[in-house]
Amino acid sequence: MKIAQVSATFPPYMAGTGNVCYHYAMELAKLGHEVTVFTSRYPDEDYAYPDIITVKRFKPLFRIGNAPFIPQLLREIQDFDIVHLHYPFFFGGELIYFLKKLRNQKYVVTYHNDVILLGMWGIPLKFYKTMVMKQILKNAEKIIVTSMDYARNSDLWKISRAREKIVEVPNGVDINKFSPKISGEEIKTMYNIEDKDIVLFVGALDKAHYFKGVEYLLQSFATIEDRNSILIIVGDGDLKGYYMRLAESLRLKKRVLFTGRVPDKDLPKYYASADVVVLPSITMGEAFGLVLVEGMATGKPVIGSNLPGVRTVVDDGINGYLVEPKNTAELSEKINYLLENEKIRKKFGKRGRKKVEKLYSWKKIAKRLENIYTGVI
Repeated sequence: MKIAQVSATFPPYMAGTGNVCYHYAMELAKLGHEVTVFTSRYPDEDYAYPDIITVKRFKPLFRIGNAPFIPQLLREIQDFDIVHLHYPFFFGGELIYFLKKLRNQKYVVTYHNDVILLGMWGIPLKFYKTMVMKQILKNAEKIIVTSMDYARNSDLWKISRAREKIVEVPNGVDINKFSPKISGEEIKTMYNIEDKDIVLFVGALDKAHYFKGVEYLLQSFATIEDRNSILIIVGDGDLKGYYMRLAESLRLKKRVLFTGRVPDKDLPKYYASADVVVLPSITMGEAFGLVLVEGMATGKPVIGSNLPGVRTVVDDGINGYLVEPKNTAELSEKINYLLENEKIRKKFGKRGRKKVEKLYSWKKIAKRLENIYTGVI
């Protein structure tokens, strides 16, 4: 099949949607399909991609946050058997909808997460969802969600009248790249933290990802009893300075390490160095928690928020813990408990790895995508 993947973001930009798009493209190409990715231009133009996929980047006419307007898509996307739209993608979704109307281009949508805007932006967003998003979803051949739990609690369920089109395909992980066999000693030596208990957060630190809950993690970490512990925050973005100032005001300057963006090839080593992986998201902007799956694949216990979608990944008390969003006391308690109990950490880590091998292998997910495409073209 000739497949187009369309996403607002793509590596090296550090965000879940772009990473998922990348792995969709790679695994489908390995199955013998011709895959082209259409996305916006990123400052790091020297970023190299494997030869088995084609990546076309375009300079947006303008951009609002993470939403680039790329009218070139109307010209460039032609003669594909199927277009796979990664949504939300404001402006991009509308263009793919127009292609359906203009050339009867079939498309499927992965509905990654709800968009939640605060203040005055909430009013036009509500109009957009009921008038525009509804049409984009209605005209898709299939709507893919990471879990039915998330779908039933999301805007998708309220907006879409074509619920029979909704199918569940979870996000995945490269189980060879993220593995308990990986060593984290190089990371510990690099930062001179060989004797530290390590709590790890991985995620974009920009305004579009405010819902990751980093400020609540910092507030929680300030009350951690284990003074030999250190919090590593991997990621970059326009909120990084704010988080660094917050850490300093909480007297955490020497106990929190901001690494910035790290090379993708080194990311498994960061997971391997950790004792606990935490993703304290605060809104339905978090639909799955790919970071948690990567941590589980590396054999680490995880702590996530009790949110739809996330709770399908984390089995509370089995492979990690679920805490209520914004509950810093509960988060601190669970981090403390895991840092103090190596036996529980190992038990949770083994169970997490087993679940990942069963459910979240990219190879298995690519076969499910292939079957979906075949069924609609």
